[in-house]
Amino acid sequence: MAAVHDPRDDGGAGPERWGTGRRPRRAGGCGPRTDGGGELGVGCRRSRPAPGHAAAHRAGGDHHLGWCAVSRGGRGQWTDGRIRIRRRLLLVAWVLVAVVMVVRSAEVQIVERTAWARDAVNQHQKTRDVPAQRGRILDRNGGDLVVSHWRATVAVAPNEVGDRGAVEAALVDELGVRPQTAARVSDPTREWSVVPGRYSMTQVAGLRGLRGIHIQGELRRVYPREELARGLLGVVQDGIGTGGIEQAMDTVLAGRPGSDLVARDNRGREIPGQVVTVEPPLPGRDIVLTIDRDLQEIAEEMLAAALDSTGARGGDIVVTDPMTGEIMALASIAEGSAAALSAVNTTFEPGSTIKPFITTALLRHDLVSPRDSVDTEGGRWEVNGRVITDIHRGGWMTLPDVIRESSNVGIAKFASRLSEGQQYVALRDFGFGTPTGVPLPGEAAGVLRRPELWSNQSPQSLAIGYELSVTPLQMAMAFGAIANGGLLLEPRLVKEVRDHDGSPERFGQPRVIRRVVPESVIRTLTPMLVDVVDSGTATRARMAAYQMAGKTATTRATGSDGRYEDGAYYASFGAIFPADDPQLLFFVRLDRPDGSYYGGATAAPVTLATLEALLSARQSPIDRVALARSQREHVAPAAATPLVRFAVATDPGEPEMWVPDPGDAGAAGPAEAPSGTGPAMSVPDLEGASLRVALRRLHKMGLRVRLEGGGTVIATIPEEGMPVVAGDTIVVVGQGR
Repeated sequence: MAAVHDPRDDGGAGPERWGTGRRPRRAGGCGPRTDGGGELGVGCRRSRPAPGHAAAHRAGGDHHLGWCAVSRGGRGQWTDGRIRIRRRLLLVAWVLVAVVMVVRSAEVQIVERTAWARDAVNQHQKTRDVPAQRGRILDRNGGDLVVSHWRATVAVAPNEVGDRGAVEAALVDELGVRPQTAARVSDPTREWSVVPGRYSMTQVAGLRGLRGIHIQGELRRVYPREELARGLLGVVQDGIGTGGIEQAMDTVLAGRPGSDLVARDNRGREIPGQVVTVEPPLPGRDIVLTIDRDLQEIAEEMLAAALDSTGARGGDIVVTDPMTGEIMALASIAEGSAAALSAVNTTFEPGSTIKPFITTALLRHDLVSPRDSVDTEGGRWEVNGRVITDIHRGGWMTLPDVIRESSNVGIAKFASRLSEGQQYVALRDFGFGTPTGVPLPGEAAGVLRRPELWSNQSPQSLAIGYELSVTPLQMAMAFGAIANGGLLLEPRLVKEVRDHDGSPERFGQPRVIRRVVPESVIRTLTPMLVDVVDSGTATRARMAAYQMAGKTATTRATGSDGRYEDGAYYASFGAIFPADDPQLLFFVRLDRPDGSYYGGATAAPVTLATLEALLSARQSPIDRVALARSQREHVAPAAATPLVRFAVATDPGEPEMWVPDPGDAGAAGPAEAPSGTGPAMSVPDLEGASLRVALRRLHKMGLRVRLEGGGTVIATIPEEGMPVVAGDTIVVVGQGR
């Protein structure tokens, strides 16, 4: 029986729904639906019934509901499977996270425990370096040249102050601050205040123990004599020695820093007063130099005066003990700076001061005797395409005459008897061309070329002090070899190093580098050098009571391009005092003096003035007993020199003609003898002068002196203008009486 379609089956939509053959769609998928007012089921879609099932469908909805149940059951099983998978994946993820956290926790608490604990501590504690007190630098007599002093910074934490009035009173009484300042730094509204200024440890001693006051020490390098020997001593920058002894002996002076543990708050700021010393600092060791503090001061004073009166750009003074090689004074001024070290690191051509060393080579090899003579050809000699000239137009001269008059022609002719090897070895043995080994940074070695690099003019050039370069210190050590009988010594600047308890740890002993010439050669040469001072080119260094041996030089100066500058010269003088029993060796060099620029007219008077000031000083490195034995048997009148800091200041001497060829020129001859002063004199005006100047002036007048006090002169007894005679005693009263 054919099935009859009832339009109610699909709610009146039969033709439209079944006629198209497409399944009807409803938004939302399965859900409650009705068929002609009857409920079909939950979550079912209406579908087209299969043929033959229409009657059954019309008879009721059981068959359709059964189909929907089956359809829903399959889809639900698929959804439940996806949920189970998601749950498992989520569980695995959580398990993995938990495992990572457990592993990381174990790593932090077990493996990295120490590092994390250290970081935690560092957040609340800080290790701070504590500087070590730098060692002192002392002169040969134990006087302070450089020391380190603690300077204190004072701070106030008002919230810690128990008695504000007591704190304010202590700041005013101990530090000398104004009451307004004390009140401001202790203001309770402030967390932390620093008292302006730095104070000595003695000043802050009375503040220790007061609640709320915190004292922080700082080491500072102090120079008791201000600018004395600053180039030689050097400076300290950022805790590191720079220049001079500070740099050369930095590891000895520096010591070893310590460390403190400082507590910090939650912001990383230091908590005042909570400091624990972990390792105390180890102070540096003291160094004792061979420098004599008073002689160094005299040398610097005389050098500055020489530059002022001669117009020189700079200069150097080196004073040594020729028997030990000890440097007793070393002063340099370059480009207006007294902190220079040009005596060690600046070279120049020595000129005629090289002639004594050429002479020792001639005497050592028996190529000349003091009686030998050469023809100086009127002061002009042409050799190997070069013309050598003299200031003094002489004829035949003996070897002593050549040295006394500083004849370029004479020494060049004598030197032609030496082979190139003999001449080179003689200069090299005196230390030219090699560093001296002084413990100072930046020492220059100078230049002395080997013979295979010489030209055919080199032997004559070297004989008069050209084609080689030296430092003032090298010249001083070479002259020292002449003074001590022929031994070249290494310069000594460090006398000893003292341990922390003050006991000497290391001594610097004199070190002989080599014997240069036999003593017999020195005995022959020394009288020639004495004649240079007594009657030759260095008469302005002559002393009435003692003999001095020396040699002057005047050499052309070079510019920055290495070429000789027109009208620019170096004036120098090497001196041995006293000549028969040497105690001191002087070498003076002036850079480009104006006017009378010769060594005998400028450098020699500086030596004399330095020596006179030293002899006038109450403390002196000179052995006066031995010096008394060296007095001349017949006291000869000294060269006329005005009573000034040194002779050239007001007595330039007679002008001399300069021949434009390298060489040395001495003074025009001995100065005029002083006129008699008569038995009566008057006390000079010395008020405001230094004691050293006063002593020198009074001693030169033949007066005895008794000092009272120190500093500058405020009065004399007898007073200014009173008549006195030689041998009278003058009381000089100093400001520090």
